[in-house]
Amino acid sequence: MGLVVSDRGGYHSRMLNTIIHGEPTANPPLLIAHGLYGSARNWGVIARRLADERQVVAVDMRNHAYSMWTDQHNYPELANDLAEVIEHFGGKADVVGHSMGGKAAMTLALQHGHLLRKLVVADIAPVTYTHSQIQFIEAMRAVDFSAIERRSDAAQQLADQGVEPALQSFFTQSLDIKGKRWLLNLDVLAEEMPKIMGFPELDGSWGGPALFLSGGDSEYVLPEHRDLIRTLFPAAKIAKIPGAGHWLHAEKPREFEAAIRAFLNA
Repeated sequence: MGLVVSDRGGYHSRMLNTIIHGEPTANPPLLIAHGLYGSARNWGVIARRLADERQVVAVDMRNHAYSMWTDQHNYPELANDLAEVIEHFGGKADVVGHSMGGKAAMTLALQHGHLLRKLVVADIAPVTYTHSQIQFIEAMRAVDFSAIERRSDAAQQLADQGVEPALQSFFTQSLDIKGKRWLLNLDVLAEEMPKIMGFPELDGSWGGPALFLSGGDSEYVLPEHRDLIRTLFPAAKIAKIPGAGHWLHAEKPREFEAAIRAFLNA
């Protein structure tokens, strides 16, 4: 996509920024929607591997990386962004969404169901969570860019604030070292955090094939969420990857890839 730097320091463009892996095949393309503070780049390894059977389109969600920065960050808007990408790539896709991207993908299915063939929701339920991710915004805001020459400098500053090693390396992937800034619209993400942690009240259901895949050690998808999942997604299969937490695709990439591939090809 042609990108224009906006005066607010982010990017604006008509459509989400995409990273495309592989060529179109007889299978529908696979759209990957990342979670909060993530980017399309985070999914490079899994996207490249899955691209042997279908084209894979990983997006930067709004207010992240190289997509547009906006004042709104709610799931109906995020779902509209994904719908626009699917229409651009032929009008039908399989969709994988993790965490925030999973909520956006569920909203997409409920509001634009004709655009999806199959849905994979990674480690998230269609519920409001009581915890917040605001502490990570505060940690990123506290980074002193005048003392940063390489990613490891920022990682050390995050470590000094108690951010665990896996998240240090994850967050610093969204660092523009030359520009001395985060490729994240931290102000809007902080303001919209209640909406990000929530889930919109939507009518109806989506009856297509859906896989809810969670980490066996994660507490994001609980037994008490299953009734609501099956109300909204009557054909949902619910599965776990043993030994994985919330970042299941990073912790157990081969098992994650195998589960997705089996489901998409079934």
